[in-house]
Parts: sequence; C-alpha cells; structure tokens
Amino acid sequence: MTQAPLARRLHGADPYAWLEQRDDPEVLSYLKTENAYLEDALAPEAELRETLFQEIKGRIRETDLSLPVPWKDYLYYNRTQAGDEYARHYRCPRPQDGSLTIDESCEELLMDANLLAEGGFLSIGRFTISPDQSKLAYSIDQVGDETYRLFIKDIASGELTALPFEECDGSITWAGDSQTLFFGERDEAHRPHKLYRYRLGDAEAQMVFHETDGRFFIGCYRSSSERKLILLSHSKTTSEAWVMDADKPNEAFVCLAPRQEGHEYFPDHGADGWMIRSNQAGINYALYQAPDTQPSREHWELLVPHDPERMLEEVNLNAHGYVLNLREAGLPVLEVRPKGQTPYRVQLPDEVYSLGVVDVLEFDSPVLRLRYESLNRPAQVRQLDLVTGEQTVLKEVPVEGPFNADEYVSRRLWATAQDGAHIPISLVMRKDREGQPAPLYLYGYGAYGHSLDPWFSHARLSLLDRGFTFAIAHVRGGGELGEAWYQAGKLENKQNTFDDFIACAEHLITQGHTTPNQLCISGGSAGGLLIGAVLNQRPDLFAAAIAEVPFVDVLNTMLKPDLPLTVTEYDEWGNPGEADVYARIASYAPYENVTAQAYPALLAVAGYHDTRVQYWEAAKWVAKLRATRTNDQLLLLKTEFGAGHGGKSGRYQALHDIALEYAFLLKVLRLTA
Repeated sequence: MTQAPLARRLHGADPYAWLEQRDDPEVLSYLKTENAYLEDALAPEAELRETLFQEIKGRIRETDLSLPVPWKDYLYYNRTQAGDEYARHYRCPRPQDGSLTIDESCEELLMDANLLAEGGFLSIGRFTISPDQSKLAYSIDQVGDETYRLFIKDIASGELTALPFEECDGSITWAGDSQTLFFGERDEAHRPHKLYRYRLGDAEAQMVFHETDGRFFIGCYRSSSERKLILLSHSKTTSEAWVMDADKPNEAFVCLAPRQEGHEYFPDHGADGWMIRSNQAGINYALYQAPDTQPSREHWELLVPHDPERMLEEVNLNAHGYVLNLREAGLPVLEVRPKGQTPYRVQLPDEVYSLGVVDVLEFDSPVLRLRYESLNRPAQVRQLDLVTGEQTVLKEVPVEGPFNADEYVSRRLWATAQDGAHIPISLVMRKDREGQPAPLYLYGYGAYGHSLDPWFSHARLSLLDRGFTFAIAHVRGGGELGEAWYQAGKLENKQNTFDDFIACAEHLITQGHTTPNQLCISGGSAGGLLIGAVLNQRPDLFAAAIAEVPFVDVLNTMLKPDLPLTVTEYDEWGNPGEADVYARIASYAPYENVTAQAYPALLAVAGYHDTRVQYWEAAKWVAKLRATRTNDQLLLLKTEFGAGHGGKSGRYQALHDIALEYAFLLKVLRLTA
C-alpha cells in the first residue's frame, strides 16, 4: 500500500487552515490524493465491496410502484425501474369506485428525474401540483449546495418554463388561484430570508417578507384545510407566524402572535378554525384553538394542556378529527381524537419502532395513512380508519430474497450516565447470536432535538447476517425523551451528549453484547461532532469509527459569522465571541482536542459542495490526526466532489457508498473472509 498522505502544516493557531481555500489547485490535489489513498488502502477489499453492493441491491425491489395518493381527480404515484437511479412521477384518472387501481393506459408522465439528473447529482426540493391540477411546479438542485432552480410545467401541453430567479431555497407554495405562487430566497449565509410572490407570466416577483434577524429561517406552506397560507419565521428558540387566505394571494400576511423570545408556536388551520401548538405553558407544548376569523393570541383557548411527562411533537388535522403526535418514554405515540368519539391510541406490535402520520391524503378523507417500521420490520404504510381505529397494511417495503423478520430480535436497553440519567438504547441482532459478544455498530446523533427513532435498513442485513449487532444511542441533545432531553444536551450541557454515548458503549460492553475490539461507532453532521469528541475522550473504547460530513471544526466555524448558517447556530452551540462560551466549545471541539494518543481506525466522508458542514472540516481533522496520533490504524478521508451534505443522490450510488463503509469495518475487524 502507498504511504499515507501528509498535509502541509503551517505555523499559527490553525496550521491546516490553508485547506479552506476552495478550488485552490493545491487543496484539490491534496483531496484527490486522499481519495486515491483510500482506494489503494481498500483495494484488497474490491471484491468484498462488489459482493456487498450486489448483496444489498439484491434485497431491494428495483422495479417497483409506490402507493398511489388520491387527490381530487387523479391518483399520483411514482415508479422505479431496474437500473435507474431515480424515480419517474406519474398520475392517472381517479377510479370512480374509490379504489387505488392504476389505469396505465391513461397515465401521464409528470417528471422523469433520471433525465433531470443527467447522470450526476439531483435533489428535488419541491414537487407540487396546482390546485386546479393543470400545472406542476418543482425545484431542483443539480450540484449539492442546496441552491435550487424553479420550473413550471403545463401538464397538458408539456411546456416547461424556467423561472428567472436565483439563490432560491427550493420552496414553492401555490395560492388557491393556481396562478400565484410563493417562493423563498437565501442570503449570502444560505439562510432563507425573503419570501416572494410571483404571478405566472409576470417579468418580476414581488418581495412580501424579509427576515433581517440572522438567527431566523422563513418558510411558507399551505394549511391542512388548504384554505390558508402560513408564513413561519423560526429560530431554534423562537417563532412567529403570519397567515393569509389562500384564495386572496394579493392581500398581506397577518401576524398571529408577535415574536417573544423563547415562545415557539406552530399554527395550522382545520375544520374548526385554527389549531396552535405552543410552548407558552411549558416546554413540552400544549394545544390551543382559535376562531377562523380571530387567530390572534388573545383569542387562543386551551384544548390540550401541557403535560410534563409527554411531549406534544406535532398535530395532524383532518375534517373528521385530529391526531396528537406524542413522545413518551423515548417512543412516538399517536393519540387519535375523532369528532364526537372517544379518543384512542394506535396499537403497535413491536417493542421499539418508528411511527408517524404520512400527511398526503385529502383533508376530508375518512382514513389516515401511517408509516410504521422497526429495526427488524420493513417500513409499512398502514391505513387507519379514524372512527373505528382499524388498521390495514396497504404496502410493506419488500425485501427480496430470503428474509424473515422473526429471525431478528429488537430490544430496548437503558444505560446509566455519570450523573445518573438513564439513556435509552435501541438494539437489533439475529436471534441465533443472542448471549455472546459480537461486532457491534453503535450509531448516535444528539443535537437539535432530533429524534433517532429505530428504522429498518435493507443494507444493514449484510452486517446482521455476518454476526453484527446494530444499536442506536439515544443521547441527550436529541428529542427522544422530550424537550428537556434536548435542552440537557445543548449549550452549556453539551458534554452530556458525549458522556451519554460513552455510557452506552460501556453498558453494551459490560452487559456482554460486545468488546472494545469489536465496537464500531458512527455518526453524521452533528453526530460526526459526537464521534470526534468521544474519540478524543475515550479512544480505548472503540475499534473503528465512521464520521459522515462531520462537524468537527466547530470552534473555528462558529468564530466565522460570514460562513453559511453560523449565526443561526448560536442558539445550539453558543457564540464563542463570549469568553466563557469560547472556553466551553474549546473544551470538546474535536479538531482542537486531537492529542498524541492512539486512535481507532477512522473513515471520514466530506461533501465538496456541502454548505452546512464545509468539506475542510473533515479534511483538517484527518490531517491533524495523521500528524499527531501515536499509532498507525487505518485513517481514511473521502471527499465526494459531486455531492453536498446528504451525500450522493442516486440510489445505486448510495449503495456503493454503504458497501465501501461496510468493507472498511470488516477490514478493520479482520472479518473480510
């Protein structure tokens, strides 16, 4: 194998800052050298990578049809074809008998994403049909930097119009007249800060809202009733909503409740007027109701009180009732409240799972669609009768080849952190592997209140069937146990996130599920920061780590307010312009805390066009590790030159990346045979 590349090291506080010079020939050469070194290091695993890719691909139904969505006169659906990276989007007339039967002889092709991708990157930001169903509006990013172009397609004629607007955030919302739409624009920091109104055929768009506070993002969406448009301006701690009648798009937006620091509220409009989820009575949110014509705060009436034991995460409205999306004991719970009927909870078969309402059906539908999955059970779309509570499985994501969910066992464990907090762990393994230490893949995130509910993975079966256990550490900073769980892992409490992950690792070891020589860890973005921090603090616990687009240069990034999204992140991490915050971030920042010690094997992946976590964070981190560590475990950096924060966009491209990561782990654990 060729010698590992060493980055040029300059004098100063940040010796690898030169890697931040985007498009500099020397930087590009270095990143390409790192990519070449990775391929050389994993060359002996080339056959294994191909085996893994074919294995994973073989479990996926390559040619498939999505579950049709009925809306007004049509059924909307998409198809995937074997060999295609992306789906094709269609519609056909809606059957008179109310069924979901597709008449292929009458179907219309709305979009072929494969043609738009042209073999490269593609992200569809918005795909939305006008209320009169005559036009399709969509936005696409063909680079990965989350800057979108807007298009309008006349469905009958096929005529396509590119709208002449730049720096769009990808959002598009139709007004009720099917002639007016609203879209967002980003500022130099890639923050959605302006909302525009555009009438088809006009030469220019009219700005209707400008958010000047750098902490706030804006977005526009239609209410559940489709009768209102809602403009939301939201920081990580405060929100403000403005509304208008969808059929009167030339009128001005009206504010529901002027922003008040710390007050977060989220309105929706239904059959009985306004419903507002608000934290004004407590951090776990309460639900309020307001008259259709008087939505302002002084008219809010309490409907569902704040409960310190459960988090009200979301509310789904329907003409026949509403659904409370709750979180209790680390799991999502749906409480259905049909009009004039007794409330009930949706019952489920597994111990740990993921569950949510798929909000795609018409407002007056008597049924809802739910998405349900667990670590050992593929995702299902279930139909729920609102009145009776009866559930019907409409579609289960197929697993091709031999697969039996009952051959795998899913568990919920609890670790104890240093301060006595109990940390949930979700775990899955083959039943025939229970009771013995095994290679274990431990995943974590722990930021922004984001919940990592258990999910099924076709690819993961390749590890489970090779004897691996897979686990998720639901650490503080996430939202799995409510808002207090989130707040206990941010700002001055950030070290709790790392302590919790370490506690989970130690628990899995002491309970005999794995050993330090078999324990692999992984996380992406803010989860990459978690991985970088625990590698510095307890490298002895782990054999290998994977860090996807890792936010590891957090101190330097937060000191640069001109970088995309930095100012908006102050509410999550703090402003290091303040001395105490600087010291706090410096105490855990992965890049700053690399020291002369032995580190586990590491694979770091960066996206060159990533605007959320710049490519140089991973590059600088790997360079410093290679120059500072005291051992020579495998240390690899991969820069995806054709991708952004989410990695490659094509489905086969993504499978190749997973195969590479799995081959890396198997190589490090000496399990390639």
